[in-house]
Amino acid sequence: MLKLMLGGLAALLLVASAVLWMLRPGAQRLAGGAAPDFALPDQDGQTHHLGDYAGRWLVLYFYPRDDTPICTQEACRFRDDIGILGDLNAAVVGVSLNDTRSHADFARKHQLPFPLLSDPEGKTAAAYDSLLNLGLMRFARRRTFIIAPDGHIAARFDKIDPASHAQEVARTLRTLQQTARQAPPPAR
Repeated sequence: MLKLMLGGLAALLLVASAVLWMLRPGAQRLAGGAAPDFALPDQDGQTHHLGDYAGRWLVLYFYPRDDTPICTQEACRFRDDIGILGDLNAAVVGVSLNDTRSHADFARKHQLPFPLLSDPEGKTAAAYDSLLNLGLMRFARRRTFIIAPDGHIAARFDKIDPASHAQEVARTLRTLQQTARQAPPPAR
């Protein structure tokens, strides 16, 4: 009887901690809100700020590591669809915790035509609820955000299939832009 009660208590604690983890400050709060600002260097050492993209759409994607198979597939899909995204007035920017040298090698090797920002302390990844901290190891979670021209987060992608993600982002951008064109102007 005691074993059964202890087992039930352990299960209850496990469920409660999972719920509390999902409800922690910052979890899922970003969609629809203002995009957190950032100031991060790219593979060429140029610092990028969120404000640099004001007035156009921004596809901000976080990824774990340069030059790993899945991260490479995702980056190359964005590379291959950069014309489609550009036609939708969208800039593409990748972010990971890798340093600028790693980003430079990765971008050169795969001819990536967009900036890869270095976030070695993980502050920007954390601000976007995209930091995975495993104690001694930290990574950016694979997440993508579409930031509207006015600086709010218009869409958030948590489950990503790297093979089709760039096309999914383009479809979502088209829908967001059509909706924005159909919305009545704000009352004065």
